[in-house]
Amino acid sequence: MSRLLFWLFLKPLSLMPYFILYRISDLAFFILYMCMGYRKKVVMYNLELVFPNKTKKEREQIAWDFYRHFCDLILEIIKNFSISETQLRKRFVVHNSEVLHAYAEKGQSIIVCGGHYANWEMWALAAPMQSHMPLVAIYKRLSNPYFDRKMRESRKKFGMQLVATRATKEYLEEHKGELMGMVFAVDQSPADPKKSVWIDFLGIETPAHFGAEKYAKELNLPVVFGHLNKVKRGYYESHFELLTENPRDFEMGALIQLANDRVADDIYKEPYLWLWTHKRWKHKDKKPKEQQ
Repeated sequence: MSRLLFWLFLKPLSLMPYFILYRISDLAFFILYMCMGYRKKVVMYNLELVFPNKTKKEREQIAWDFYRHFCDLILEIIKNFSISETQLRKRFVVHNSEVLHAYAEKGQSIIVCGGHYANWEMWALAAPMQSHMPLVAIYKRLSNPYFDRKMRESRKKFGMQLVATRATKEYLEEHKGELMGMVFAVDQSPADPKKSVWIDFLGIETPAHFGAEKYAKELNLPVVFGHLNKVKRGYYESHFELLTENPRDFEMGALIQLANDRVADDIYKEPYLWLWTHKRWKHKDKKPKEQQ
C-alpha cells in the first residue's frame, strides 16, 4: 500500500511545477484548517501556552498564517522527491557558509544545531552543497519502513548523510577522526522525560534531548546554530551562528539551553514558521523530583 501511495500519488505530485503545487496547497489549507480543523486544538493550546499575553484574535492570526505555511511545507517536502539541483540552489541560499568552511579547512568537525522552523527539510537538501564539509544528520526513523527509506533517499541525494538516533555512537566509533558536521534538531520532544534535561523553552519548563550537548562535550567540538528564514513563498535562506568553541565550559544543560534559546528567538520573530502541530509540551508536568 505504501509503495502504491508513493508511486501513484506522491511521486507524480512531486513532478508538478510549483505554481500548481501552491494551488493544491491553497485547497489543502481550506480542507485542513477551515473544514477539518486538523490538530487545531493542539495548535491553539501551544499558542496559548507560549503567548498568554496575546489576545485570542492575535493567536488565531498566528494559527491562520501557520496553517498556510504548513500546507506549503507539506507540498514542498513532497516536491523534494523530484527537485533538481538548479531549483534547489535558486530556492534555498546559505548566506555565510564560510563559518563552516573555516572549520573544514582546519579539519575540525563541528556540531550543527537547528529547529523545526521554516523549511528544515529543504535545508537538509541544500546545506551539504554549500557547507564545505560532510554533514551527518541524526534523525528519528519513521514508523513506516518504506516511507522511511524514501525520505532517507530524498534527504541524501545532494550529500546529506543520515544516522538513526540509536546508531549514533556506533557511527562515530566507525568514523572516528573523519571531518563532519553532526546535525541535531534540538526542539524535538523526547520519548522519556526522565532521561532528558529540563530547560526553559519559550517560557515553559520543557524536557529536551541533550545529544548535541553530549557529543559536543565528549568530542570537544565547536557548536554552530543554523538559523532559517522564509523569504517568500517557496524561497528560504539560512545563516550560521557560532555558539561556542569551548563546549566543556558549559554546565550540564546550559549548552542545550543556549541552542533552544536560538530556536525561541526565531520563533518570537516569526511565530508562524514553527511546527505548532507538534505536541511539544505533552510531558511538561512530568519533571522528575530530583530535577525540580
